Amino acid sequence: QAQLVESGGGLVQAGGSLRLSCAATDHTFNFYSMGWFRQAPGKEREFVAAISWINGLTHYRDSVKGRFTISRDNPKNTVYLQMNSLKPEDTAVYYCAAPNQPYSDYRRMNDATTIGSWGQGTQVTVSS
Repeated sequence: QAQLVESGGGLVQAGGSLRLSCAATDHTFNFYSMGWFRQAPGKEREFVAAISWINGLTHYRDSVKGRFTISRDNPKNTVYLQMNSLKPEDTAVYYCAAPNQPYSDYRRMNDATTIGSWGQGTQVTVSS
């Protein structure tokens, strides 16, 4: 399983922006769809966004559409989550995620049971 290391979290005011990064150690990164989840205090972990391994197509939860953008840089083995127009309800620990096998359909990544590797998480706090 790949090791995933997130960075880029922090404290920001409502309406602000942050960019999260996730570096993967697996040399087969290019063949994995990648995603982001988040978990707020007292709530279950929820899907945020995913990006296909083959064509860069993306998928988002409804509440972040138009505000968040997931992207990837294969030569750098890195996936990003650009978060704009942040809201207090976006406050959570954000986790990078990789599916349990390569060549997976990115559209299935909203199901946490398909995830094989998780990052350690990075805290995002949005103040009102």
